[in-house]
Amino acid sequence: MTDSNKLHTGLIGADIQASRSPAMHMAEAKALGLDLTYDLFDFDRIEGGAASLPKVLALVQREGYLGVNITYPVKQAVIALLDECSDDVRAMGACNTVVLKDGKRVGHNTDWFGFAESFRRGLPGASLERVLLLGAGGAGSAVAYALLKLGARQVAVHELDPAKGAFFVERFNLLAGEPVFHVAGPLDEEAAKAVGLINCTPVGMSKLKGVPISPALLRQEMWVADVVYVPLRTELLRQAAAKGCRTMEGGGMAVFQAGEAIRLFTGRTPDFERMLKKFREDIEAEKAAG
Repeated sequence: MTDSNKLHTGLIGADIQASRSPAMHMAEAKALGLDLTYDLFDFDRIEGGAASLPKVLALVQREGYLGVNITYPVKQAVIALLDECSDDVRAMGACNTVVLKDGKRVGHNTDWFGFAESFRRGLPGASLERVLLLGAGGAGSAVAYALLKLGARQVAVHELDPAKGAFFVERFNLLAGEPVFHVAGPLDEEAAKAVGLINCTPVGMSKLKGVPISPALLRQEMWVADVVYVPLRTELLRQAAAKGCRTMEGGGMAVFQAGEAIRLFTGRTPDFERMLKKFREDIEAEKAAG
């Protein structure tokens, strides 16, 4: 059983050993005067992998956790295991935060808020006239929802699974009430027309090194954003910066979504500026350490 004097939270997903979430959550909780732990439930180290999600959820609920964050690859699969969902989760079809209270599992999505807030700060004034969105999974859903909130005009969705991409476009056009989203055509044509590009695929993560699109398709006039934040500066962003593009790292999204999750778990309002400052200090400390 867990220590009853501590508040327990955690993260469920694959390839999460390098996640910055434990540090972010525990540091801010401490600053708020809370004794909180944040555990990792990594499918790469759990027998059965992602198929063990129901067992892991049952475990944390039984152990009295306040809640857990959910990440790749189960942001969509977890919904079937919840008792209730927020309007945002129902709209997006993706959940990244499960609050465990009064014997119920209640799903929320803080990713879209994280991306929207990071975009406002990281790419002020950036045009959303025509955006190329890579990936129609859980992260893509949150970003698409954020793009609607931010006033995007046209969004081309590139997804390797055609059926998944078509369903994604239909879902978000229903939300938009007009044809804002469309299934992307050839990438070279879409990239040539796009004012901005967002990577919502796991390509670029520590276990999936590489770039999700040919760097040759990047243009100086484009802005480029990545939701991957481990590593913070992905190969895509390095290539984009070399082309002269404005870029936005996934760190801001990670901080803002984490802060909102802390609020949902504890009922306390985090200090986002303090969280951003600590996040940047940790990054610099790691660089200095080599």
